[in-house]
Amino acid sequence: MEKINAKKGSGPTRREFFGQLSRYGGTSAFLASLGKPQEIFAQSEFSPERKIRIGIVGGRFGCSFHWHEHPNCEVAAVSDLRPERRDRLVKTYGCDRTFESLEKMVLADDIDAIGIFTGAPDHVRHCLLAMDHGKHVICAVPAAMNLEECEQLVKKVEETGLTFMMAETSYYQQLTISARKFYEEGAFGEVFYTESQYHHPGLEGLWFEDGKPTWRHGFPPMNYPTHCTAHLVGVTGERLTEVSCLGWGDGSKAIVDNPYDNPFWNETAFFKTDRGNPFRVAVYWKGAMKGTERAQWYGDKMSFFFQDPNGLGPVIVKEGTLTEKDSGGFSRTASDLSPYEEPHWWESDMLPEPLRHSSGHEGSHTFLTHEFIDALVHNRPPAIDVYEAVAYTAPGIVAHESALKGGEQMKIPDFG
Repeated sequence: MEKINAKKGSGPTRREFFGQLSRYGGTSAFLASLGKPQEIFAQSEFSPERKIRIGIVGGRFGCSFHWHEHPNCEVAAVSDLRPERRDRLVKTYGCDRTFESLEKMVLADDIDAIGIFTGAPDHVRHCLLAMDHGKHVICAVPAAMNLEECEQLVKKVEETGLTFMMAETSYYQQLTISARKFYEEGAFGEVFYTESQYHHPGLEGLWFEDGKPTWRHGFPPMNYPTHCTAHLVGVTGERLTEVSCLGWGDGSKAIVDNPYDNPFWNETAFFKTDRGNPFRVAVYWKGAMKGTERAQWYGDKMSFFFQDPNGLGPVIVKEGTLTEKDSGGFSRTASDLSPYEEPHWWESDMLPEPLRHSSGHEGSHTFLTHEFIDALVHNRPPAIDVYEAVAYTAPGIVAHESALKGGEQMKIPDFG
């Protein structure tokens, strides 16, 4: 897909254009407004006291957010196919209105939005169902399983004008927030290279439950790329355009006969961005490593490193003014390295007071809660809208295809 008027200075991008349409409730309502040119793209009125009535589906990950603490949110209903997980949702959110399925929940007229925290293969089907019934959606990662589903999701949002947000935790890790602020301030200079790692050995413990395989059994690592891709796309705004990826597998019995025909435990991808910059992503499920979700950004003025799982804390490296001798006796610039104390951004006025506390995935869950609710209250696109969601998700889908083809260089479509 190509962007609408994507050339700089020629008009809004597709994302911007449809974001403006969403304020009118979709294309039809926008066209009806064309008789009032002065009002086109005007921000709709909102009430800061408005309460968003949300339904939560998925009694595992869905229990880890803070909807019941947000001053502009009310948990109106909860749902899970399993009674014990429904009970967990009831206990977490203090909401005793339950539905046995999402299919029944979407029929409720008094629910504004639905949080979809079901298994990854069901995400798009569930999101489309919710939006078909007029519900705004926040969904767990990844956004989609294949490129066709990415297209379906984008089209549905554009057709309905409803809000979609993906609950990507890496976007709101405390150090990612710092990196984004450094970037916006120009502290990096030009970011010319970025690395991101998501190492999670031991995930096979979630592959089976009561002797039966779950959706996670053999799930391709690069089909779960968003914890890494958010570190670049969510900081610099770049889009990933090409990729070559290699996978590693050992043929062990645990991974064979999985529903994805995936032979790989680990996948390593090398991406090219729309600015011509390189980006390396490593998603590993098995090996001698410590678990981590981390990134490092290299700039010509400053570089920034997450804490290393092997012991070194977060650091800033700046271009130095002194020189040193390398082991070969040659002179080089001696860069300045200094420790960086991780801020608690969740203690700041970035969040309403009831949410100013530590939360899951390095403080990200209260931020995700607030961003979705605040976007609905103020009738604005959320930070991780549908275009961001597929920009985080689609590159991994193509990367896995590249790995299956032995590292073939492949193009990544642009969804806006």
